[in-house]
Amino acid sequence: MSGRLPRGVLERLRTVDWYGDWDKANSHRRSRALLMREYLRRAALWARAYGAETEWPFFDVTEYAAPGFEPAPGLAAELEEYVSKLGAPSTRRVCRGAVRWAALREGAAEPSAPADPYAPLLLMFERGGGYSIEEFIDLYGVMIPHGNLESHLDAEPFLSLAPSTLDALDSGSEGRISYYAKIGEGYLRSSPKGILRRRLVGRESETYDEAFTRNLRWEPTEYLRPYKLYASGHSDIGLVQITEVEAAAFIESVMGKPAGIRPPG
Repeated sequence: MSGRLPRGVLERLRTVDWYGDWDKANSHRRSRALLMREYLRRAALWARAYGAETEWPFFDVTEYAAPGFEPAPGLAAELEEYVSKLGAPSTRRVCRGAVRWAALREGAAEPSAPADPYAPLLLMFERGGGYSIEEFIDLYGVMIPHGNLESHLDAEPFLSLAPSTLDALDSGSEGRISYYAKIGEGYLRSSPKGILRRRLVGRESETYDEAFTRNLRWEPTEYLRPYKLYASGHSDIGLVQITEVEAAAFIESVMGKPAGIRPPG
């Protein structure tokens, strides 16, 4: 909980290696891309709610949600001293915005709606530093398109923010990945029996098939081999292609279950 309070948010920002940890950023490239996209989606919702479309995507939501609000003087002074040392103007804006938002929400009885705009961005920072803005948004390991506000308003929400879930998505994630859900009687796409992924690695597209097992990690599987996978995302029997966001939701659901309850291997 302390990591969501204003001083806790500032301390989290102080631990970020903004410029040096390229290996960490690269090892978390999949989760960082998902987290940045979720920030862009949430920022679009807040920009639309307060008529701040022209300020999207990297802005201080509190300036529009509560004009005139200021954090406690001591915190405000520390915040300004910290952000003054950051290089990129957009990074300064969102870091200032994250702390000011936490200060605005401190003690609030009800959660904000739309969701906390800065939660995914803080996690992204902690998983390998910042970003740079050029033709694409460069996350130092992967680049994603800017898109526009409308496209992000319609994006699939990514709500699986537990570090263990993000680590599972990043684990062994080299190559181009497709995810599949095991479905059938009693097992719907939204609550499958299990999930698998197929990774195509290198120029020769060497294939690696893996299942997320009862050991809560990706392990090799032959399950995909007997079935023909169609462009529609369906297989001959029992499989349907799902998004990475859906895969994350399944991982988070089983990670949170009591010991002894595990996905089928």
